[in-house]
Amino acid sequence: MPTITLQTALAAQPYDYLIVGAGFAGSVLAERLSAGLGKRILLIDRREHIGGNAYDHLDAAGVLVHRYGPHIFHTNAQRIVDYLSRFTEWRPYEHRVLAQVDGHLLPIPINLTTLNILYAQSMNEAQAEAFLASRAEPVATIHTSEDVVINQVGRELYEKFFRGYTRKQWGLDPSELDKSVTARVPTRTTTDDRYFTDAFQIMPLHGYTQMFERMLEHPAIDVLLATDFSTVRELLRYRELVYCGPIDEYFGHCYGKLPYRSLRFQHETHDHECFQPVAVVNYPHPAVPYTRITEYKHLTGQTHPLTSISYEFPCADGDPYYPIPRPENAELYKRYRALADQTPGVTFLGRLGTYKYYNMDQVVGQALALYQRIAREAGVEVEQHVAEPG
Repeated sequence: MPTITLQTALAAQPYDYLIVGAGFAGSVLAERLSAGLGKRILLIDRREHIGGNAYDHLDAAGVLVHRYGPHIFHTNAQRIVDYLSRFTEWRPYEHRVLAQVDGHLLPIPINLTTLNILYAQSMNEAQAEAFLASRAEPVATIHTSEDVVINQVGRELYEKFFRGYTRKQWGLDPSELDKSVTARVPTRTTTDDRYFTDAFQIMPLHGYTQMFERMLEHPAIDVLLATDFSTVRELLRYRELVYCGPIDEYFGHCYGKLPYRSLRFQHETHDHECFQPVAVVNYPHPAVPYTRITEYKHLTGQTHPLTSISYEFPCADGDPYYPIPRPENAELYKRYRALADQTPGVTFLGRLGTYKYYNMDQVVGQALALYQRIAREAGVEVEQHVAEPG
């Protein structure tokens, strides 16, 4: 996939679309608009690579790693798999996570095995259900992440598995966070130790970056990297803009900054084949400064005499990763959304453009849904129906 220089982009005839952000949202839309509607696209990104946070590459040791932490693809949508399968083959992968608690490595989400090891029991499923019911502390109206967990499993398991991890991840106590944060994590009384239960749990066979490269091969797509939109927004010529960056940044933070959590990674290579038994081990104890360790060979299936890992440290400053789900932040976003609705010729897309945490498949669905609307407005029948994510 060739890239162009800024001089080439400035000398080009006006593009049909300028798309800011070469992650899933921007790349999928660029591919569809060029291949489906014959539009000329300029895709730009402030980073020096495509793929957004899903970017993977060979490190100095030759191990395939995810630079921005583990990205595990899972979905229930056949249409999303069908679309991405145009650009990649797949390998099956079921994600399993362990948590370091009380000297044990225990399955998370909490399941029957977790309970039996932690409490030195040999409960069956029915006994585990009764055990959790006896520990649960019913909450009349669930508002916060703390409410969700205590209502399900009680305070002791909440303290052991959730509170410390959540405080590190978000910089806030679970009692200060919307219920959606912990509602994503189920509790099971079976021995199912998979982190996800989606119908499709797969990883790109040769990595995400190669998938993006194939997605952006169309000759009508120009890719310009290491370019900040703010420095070229008055220079480039285009008819329509799709902005996948932070919506508040587009408007100069005129109402103030939308709060995000960021991440810092400490990458290491070790002189042995395996570091830990699964791809991800969580460290919920508040005394441990990082939230998790990822070993990438579990994700990629790569065979290599060495192994590479990353320690993950959530932080307040840095690239925006996670919109912080609190009511006042949702209200601030609504103000920016109202500005966006009054801005002709600009469409906001993706996690940052819509200030919402989407899984990768949901971002693909959002981009395909936007393409569908654009195609219909142009009087073109699209080959598939893709609903917007919820």
